[in-house]
Amino acid sequence: MQRPTPYPELDTVLETLVTSVKAALGNAFLGAYLQGSFAVGDFDRHSDVDFVIVVADELDDAQVNALQAMHARIYRLPSPWAQHLEGSYFPAAILRNNSRVAVPLWYLDHGSQSLVMSDHCNTLVVRWIVREQGVPLAGPPPATLVDPVSADALREEIRATIRDWGRQILRAPERYRNRFYQTYIVLNYCRMMHDLVNGYPGSKRAGAAWAKVTLDPAWSALIDRAWDGRPNPAASVREPADPTDFESTLRFVRFAIESPPQARA
Repeated sequence: MQRPTPYPELDTVLETLVTSVKAALGNAFLGAYLQGSFAVGDFDRHSDVDFVIVVADELDDAQVNALQAMHARIYRLPSPWAQHLEGSYFPAAILRNNSRVAVPLWYLDHGSQSLVMSDHCNTLVVRWIVREQGVPLAGPPPATLVDPVSADALREEIRATIRDWGRQILRAPERYRNRFYQTYIVLNYCRMMHDLVNGYPGSKRAGAAWAKVTLDPAWSALIDRAWDGRPNPAASVREPADPTDFESTLRFVRFAIESPPQARA
């Protein structure tokens, strides 16, 4: 049997996750898939482990309570990977319907041990990755659960995220003034600009490499420091951002909003 990742310890955590979800949900469980960096093939030991779990219908209170207890147990497993899981529970009808983006779902944030309602994963970008490159952990091929997403629709969503998230950052920068968010913002804006050009989702690594070659070289050192700052997000989120890098990050966001790259024909 092909293993889902190159890391046996992570595979064990994922096997425990899937087995536990099946036990909690029974016949309501339809499938589990990796998306994010482990799907697009550009991951390392510092990557988040992004998952999507597909369920038959909206989760009821009893199911949510069972999952809350289960995720608390998973978080306490004796593996750092258990604290790097991040993902959402998609009712099948919502995952199938591309017009139902931004509907809140039960979501496990990175570094958390409990579910909250969030639209974090409910995007066209996530749907595209699950359909085209999702790594099955259990269930049918992901393309049978997700309708195709066009490049034009992806670009429209990416443009909106560049604009709307950027305005939020610039309007209330203090909530992002830590080392984790400072590097996260830089790398995500590199990725979004790269994906806007190509018309399909890529990785942070690909976005950073593209930005260093394509954008003004004045941004290169900021991008390099953002990449080097990726390890140990649990610690970096508690550390203040370098003041100079943070101001440069805000300028980078403003640049991306005001001068987004042109899409390839």
